[in-house]
Amino acid sequence: MSRVGKYPVAVPQGVTVTMAGKTLTIKGKLGELKLDTTDDVDASVVDGKVVVKVKNETKRARSQWGTTRATINNMVKGVSVGYKKVLDITGVGFKAAAQGKKLTLNLGFSHDVIYIVPDGIEVKTPTPTQVEVSGANRQRVGQVAAEIRSYKRPEPYKGKGIRYSDEVILRKEGKKK
Repeated sequence: MSRVGKYPVAVPQGVTVTMAGKTLTIKGKLGELKLDTTDDVDASVVDGKVVVKVKNETKRARSQWGTTRATINNMVKGVSVGYKKVLDITGVGFKAAAQGKKLTLNLGFSHDVIYIVPDGIEVKTPTPTQVEVSGANRQRVGQVAAEIRSYKRPEPYKGKGIRYSDEVILRKEGKKK
């Protein structure tokens, strides 16, 4: 049973929420996000809050109830505050450079890795060994950060690679003579 779904989502100042048919549109200072609701739940805007109600008492409907409410909450937070993931690059000669919609990574390969940044996502490199991925859509920010990390995952012996700034790499002991 969902305990998350019964709480309404508060809409902050500067964010507008409109419902057209089954499509929920949320606009804020950082962009516009849309959500197509399922047949199992019904979303409505009441007194500056988004209320999600379940239509029928099936197990799928109950699970979609909490999921839809959490997704709407993430969208409201995304268009008002935004989401950010920070990646750290560790290794001799490993570095990153962002130019427009292109991220160039030097990761010890014989060639540079060039990542094309999708629309709605912004990538910055405050230092050559740090990459900041930011945007309004939480899922897309996480997906882009995961794709960049997948080019050179951190290895447990020397700790070289791309890792999240809050990630802890468990180090292993090397060979013994």
